[in-house]
Amino acid sequence: MIIVTGIDVFLRKAHPLPADILLITPPFTQLNTPYPATAYLKGFLQTRGFIAEQCDLGIDTMLRIFSRSGITALFREMGDQPASSPNIARIIALQYEYIRSIDDAIRYLQGRNPTLAHRIAQRNLLPEAGRFAQVADLEWAFGTMGVQDKARHIATLFLEDLSDLIRETTDPWFGFTRYAERIARSAERFDALEEALQGPESFTDRYMLEILRSSITETEPAVVALSVPFPGNLYAALRCGQWLHQHRPDIRVALGGGYANTELRSLKDPRVFKYVDFITLDDGEAPVEQLLRHVRGDIGKDHLKRTFTLTEGAVTWYDNRLVTDYKQTETGTPDYDGLPLDQYISAIEVLNPMHRLWSDGRWNKLTMAHGCYWGKCTFCDISLDYIKRYEPLTATILCDRMQELKERTGVNGFHFVDEAAPPSLMKALSLEILKRGMVVSWWTNIRFEKSFTRDLCQLLRRAGCIGVSGGLEVASDRLLSLIQKGITVEQVAKVNRHFTEAGIMVHAYLMYGFPSQSAQETIDSMEMVRQMFEAGILQSAYWHQFTMTAHSPVGMDPDAYGVKPQHSAVGDFARNDIPHEDPRGADHEQFAWGLQKSLLNWMHGHGIDQPLHKWFDFTVPRTSVPKEFMRNCLSTEEYLSLKPDTKWVWLGGKPSLNITTRTKKGNSWEVAELSVETPQDTLVIRAEPSQGRWLADYLSRLTEKTDRSFLTREAEEDYQAAGLEDFGLFWDNKPVNGLWKAGLLRV
Repeated sequence: MIIVTGIDVFLRKAHPLPADILLITPPFTQLNTPYPATAYLKGFLQTRGFIAEQCDLGIDTMLRIFSRSGITALFREMGDQPASSPNIARIIALQYEYIRSIDDAIRYLQGRNPTLAHRIAQRNLLPEAGRFAQVADLEWAFGTMGVQDKARHIATLFLEDLSDLIRETTDPWFGFTRYAERIARSAERFDALEEALQGPESFTDRYMLEILRSSITETEPAVVALSVPFPGNLYAALRCGQWLHQHRPDIRVALGGGYANTELRSLKDPRVFKYVDFITLDDGEAPVEQLLRHVRGDIGKDHLKRTFTLTEGAVTWYDNRLVTDYKQTETGTPDYDGLPLDQYISAIEVLNPMHRLWSDGRWNKLTMAHGCYWGKCTFCDISLDYIKRYEPLTATILCDRMQELKERTGVNGFHFVDEAAPPSLMKALSLEILKRGMVVSWWTNIRFEKSFTRDLCQLLRRAGCIGVSGGLEVASDRLLSLIQKGITVEQVAKVNRHFTEAGIMVHAYLMYGFPSQSAQETIDSMEMVRQMFEAGILQSAYWHQFTMTAHSPVGMDPDAYGVKPQHSAVGDFARNDIPHEDPRGADHEQFAWGLQKSLLNWMHGHGIDQPLHKWFDFTVPRTSVPKEFMRNCLSTEEYLSLKPDTKWVWLGGKPSLNITTRTKKGNSWEVAELSVETPQDTLVIRAEPSQGRWLADYLSRLTEKTDRSFLTREAEEDYQAAGLEDFGLFWDNKPVNGLWKAGLLRV
């Protein structure tokens, strides 16, 4: 292994050396922030002494097309072809306005020209076509949106109009977050992709390959690694591999990422290797390191790790079991150097609040734990490594990486991209963030565990947590049990209330069409969701139709769930989504429009009281869920018994103590008043003087501790040492219980 020193890095920047590897994210994934896979690998490979560079072809290609020169070329490419619709005819007629304003719109979405917000929001700067037909409906949805947000949404619609133009005139596969997805999704055979790749380069391809050529010239890598997280990246990745094989056959091409990990595990078609040389599966660190050593000539093919390649014309799988995967503590901090962090655009495309978090603003991506600590859900790919191998990091390492990324990127927002972040680790991370005095914002995916108590949610909020997303799925206890979700609807309701009361946004993943789900259960699930919005404990949600995948328990044993695969023939290319019939279930697809339409309205406070059948254009059953179900769930008192080893933390400041005399009916007595200043208010509690003096002193001493934490028994021992009695009666009573509002939290 080569050790990289500080002077080495300095010299390389001054006199760049050929890279060992160029890590590429092909179009298109995200416009607001880099997809993190290449940053993860770059950070790791540099700890192993390799020279790794990276490139986001998605944002680079998008910015090249959506520029004055790019849009001019687009209209020129169209020539005199007749407009395919009145909408396209309007855009063509306004082409000068689009060319004139495109650069300013992009700069505004990049945050470089905020003063344009007023002109854009007044709708007298950017031309408007078909996408703006929605604006009348959006006025009620956005309400009194601020000028900056309204302008970003209008600028986004402006770009969407241009994307419609591209799609309908020059490149039917174009899309901001996916490219040629329909020929890659569920592509059991390679035929459609092969046909497309043997065809002429598209308008988008030409820009992408021009940027690829420049990146290759600049870095001169020995290996190009294409990260393909989704089907909408596959075609572009293979087109890049094709160009490299034709123009730079000296460079070896590898492909990996989420798509390969789930779809290409049964790969047999050798035609794929006309475009790439290697395909790696699962965590990339060890496979890519072995691949680089192989290309360098240090090891033979037999030493490759989880890698497909072509050997004597046949697709061959190599997996040297002696090469172990790296622990999460050994993978290093993601490195975003080389990515144009100041050029990503902050768009507001959809009304869903959680989707807006995904697409609005720059987020540093990190992972609290590899895999899922639950790993039982029957619709999930729990047989695959990215789910089944659970390995958490420590709070100390996570905070170290957060601080390092904050210093490198200047961004203090973090998206933890976990399958399900562990509550215990979220607690430890929050305590560490507060201990270090870090100011950060972060959000993540969770399971709606009962361990998310009121106090834990308050702790998470104080440590910067702004949102969580989790799977409520079918909102039916029978089906949640069949899914082996390990939660109940009542439990989810209580957890959602805790998050909401802490000021943390809650997004629910919703599912319809799980095997055996009846029309009655679909409507009842819908009613559960409606009641959650009515109670104000859910701010964002999205319905997904169930998809049976090859690596889930349902897909591996469909008979056990009463579903029938529609065909049993397995192709020799991709295999994941399995079309199926559900003889015992409802006609699931017919519910899609009504579910989505109602949800869109509920998220913005509209139609909450409308009868459920009004959202559908066909007859649906009446809900069997009692109207007061959710209210009854939330009215149940939650009591946590006082235990000696319960951990507490004090996040407030030093209280001030005032002993006052109260008089009533000729009787006088002293009362201790403790006042604690919070950022928004002053909290006052009253107690008997001796107890009040002790509490004020104890909390004051806690403010001088580094971690400010203590156990119940430690507080009780201190209380008794002061000569006081009945600790349990004092501690587990109204005055002390009210201190959670100032930061006395049971964690």
